[in-house]
Amino acid sequence: MFTGIIEAVGRIEAIESVEGGARLRVHAGSLAETLHVASSIAVNGCCLTVVALDGQVFSADLSGETLRRTSFGESKAGSRVNLERPLRAGQELGGHFVQGHVDGVGRVTRLDAEGANWWLGVRVPPELARYVAMKGSIAIDGISLTVAGWHDGVVEIAIIPFTYAQTDIRGLAVGDPVNLECDILAKYVERMMQSESVPAASRLTIARLKEEGF
Repeated sequence: MFTGIIEAVGRIEAIESVEGGARLRVHAGSLAETLHVASSIAVNGCCLTVVALDGQVFSADLSGETLRRTSFGESKAGSRVNLERPLRAGQELGGHFVQGHVDGVGRVTRLDAEGANWWLGVRVPPELARYVAMKGSIAIDGISLTVAGWHDGVVEIAIIPFTYAQTDIRGLAVGDPVNLECDILAKYVERMMQSESVPAASRLTIARLKEEGF
C-alpha cells in the first residue's frame, strides 16, 4: 500500500528482455540504501519487488502482463521514474490509498504553464472513465493527484511548482504514456452497487448450497 507521495525520482538504467517479461534496473540514488532484496517499491505507480541490489541501483522483474498493462512496455533507458516505498504503520497518509496496481495507460494531451503552476491533461481509457470524479483522487505515474477538470475523456490536473519539480512530470511531453490507477474506493462502491442489483434469489446462500448437494 502506498500514498502517492513521491519520495525520489530515479532513472532507468536498463530494461532487458527475459523469457516471458523483462528485468528492470533503476538508479535510485540514496533511496536504494534503504532497500533490500524482497522489498516492495512503487516505480511510476507500479508495485514491484526488488530482486537485486548493486550500490544505488536496484533490479525488479516485469511480467508480460505488467509490460502490457503499464507504460513499461514503452520505457527506455534514461527515462525518469517516480519512486515510493510502502506506507508503514503510524506513517502520515499524505495522499490517498494507492495499491500499486496499475489499471491502464493514459496519454498526455497537454502540459501548459499557468504562471508558476502547470496544467496536465491526460486522456483516460474509456473503460476507466467511470471511476473519474471531479475533485476525486487519481494516481498518475504513482503521484496522488486531484481531478480539477474532466471533459471528453480527458482528465485535467492542476500541478503546483513543488510537484512539478519533485516528480517526473517536468519531463513529460504530449503523447507520452502514463500509468493510471483509479481510486480504490470508487471500485468498491461500484462492486457493492452491482451486488445490490443482483436479485436475492440468485445469490449464493447456505440453503442454496445444500439444495445443490454441497
